[in-house]
Order: sequence, then C-alpha cells, then structure tokens
Amino acid sequence: MPLLALPSISRDIAVDSYIHYGAEIVQFHTRLLRVSLAAEESHSYWQHYRAEISGDLQEQIAFEERWFGSKSMERTRLLLKEFAQRYNAYPDALAVLHQWQPRDPIARRNLCHWHLQFVDPIYRAFTDTYLVQRRSLAEPTINRDTVGRWVSQQIGKNRWSPATLSRMATGLIAVAAASGLCTTKAGERMLIYPQVSDIALEYWLYFLRHATFSGTLLDNPYLRSVGLTEGFLETRLQRLSSISFRRMGDLIDFGWKYSNLASWAVGRFQDEDKAL
Repeated sequence: MPLLALPSISRDIAVDSYIHYGAEIVQFHTRLLRVSLAAEESHSYWQHYRAEISGDLQEQIAFEERWFGSKSMERTRLLLKEFAQRYNAYPDALAVLHQWQPRDPIARRNLCHWHLQFVDPIYRAFTDTYLVQRRSLAEPTINRDTVGRWVSQQIGKNRWSPATLSRMATGLIAVAAASGLCTTKAGERMLIYPQVSDIALEYWLYFLRHATFSGTLLDNPYLRSVGLTEGFLETRLQRLSSISFRRMGDLIDFGWKYSNLASWAVGRFQDEDKAL
C-alpha cells in the first residue's frame, strides 16, 4: 500500500531530520519477571524525574521522597533500573512525559503498554502475533499452560528452565491483564481489546515517527495489539487533532501538525490551555 507523506497541516512545517528516538529492543530478556506494567509507578516516575540526578543519589532521593509510596529501597532501586530502560533511554519522550504527567488512567495504561512493548521483544510478540492468532479462535482465551508453550517456542528449546517458562507465562498474562488485553479473573482469561485514548495515540505516532521499529506507521505491533487495524485505525486517525489523514483509493494522505514529539507536546499544551 503506497504511503504519500504530505506537508504538515499547519505550523511547524520543517521536520528535524536529525532527530532519532531510538530503536526497538530485539534481544530477549527477563526483566518483565521483576517489574510488570507498573502503570502507577511509571506515572509517579514521570512526575518526580529530574534529569540532573542519577545513580545512587537518585535512588536515595526516590526512597526518601517516597516516589513509589512505601516500597523498600531494594524495590525502589529495581523500579529505577527498569524505568531507565523503558523511559530514560528515550530522553525526548521522557521529557514530554514529565511535562505532561497524564491524569487519564486510560492514557497512562496505553503509554505504559506501548513503551513496554518497545523495550521487550517477548511482550511485543506476545501481545501482537500470539494474541492476534488466539483472537481468531472460536473461544479466544489464554492460560498459563498455552502461553508457556508459546514462550518455549520463541526462545528455543532448553534455553530456559521449566520454572522460568512458567514464571514468564504468568508474567505475560498479568501484564496483558493490566494493559486491558484480557480479563483479570485468574485461570482461563478471555481476550478483549482495551480502550485507547486519542491523545495517547497521538503521542505514540509522533514517537514512532522518529524511531526505528518493525512495520509502518499504519501497520505495526503496537497498534495491532490494541485492535487498531485497517478501518478501525483509519476512523481513529481521522479524528485526531494533530494528524491529518485521508484515503483516496489506494493513496493515503498523512500530514503532521508538528515536526516532532517535543513540538507536539508544546503545541498540545498550548492548544488545550494546559488541560492535558
């Protein structure tokens, strides 16, 4: 499907071509076993983050100022280490999240889901390929045994112990439930699609615009995982205020109101009178 990129639909026409927000993580890891979706902890981190502090000083300040409530120093240290992977590795995005601090829990959940997908290839494949396949079944459900077998197929035979495979399956299901991708009742989980905030969708499209990822802006694991494909995605794009989208037969008009994510945040805060 051809993609025709048109000029921006209003101010801030020049695109900063040197901007690059980074690339998807492709190496398998097990960090999800230690820190799940952590939507509320992420929100607190966005609120408290200060670029001028890091390392041991950040750990001490985060613990003393109770960034994560009554969490122990060990847990605080673990959360900071994980958030460095999910957010600090993309400083422009983190700066926007710090400025924005979204109050809407749906938007926060969307953002945490997509950022976790970006840095975790197992979660990305699980929420895209595997869950999409399961949704085609007469009874679209998942459980720990079926997910465990899928994980084993992904990482290679005998690479992880049965105990680790079981823990990873449990962790993936828990994160999917927290992201709104399946029911929260233990046992057999029914697959569902989450609500998606318009403003979170705008944020993510502006992030992907200057990132390296699998797929295209209109067809990728992030949007597919939340059910935004084909007609569903086009309907949502047409109502976004900072993106221009029109289809004319096989041609697609895709325009940007802002040149990059930082400009989007400034413009949106001004346009909404800081009501975000």
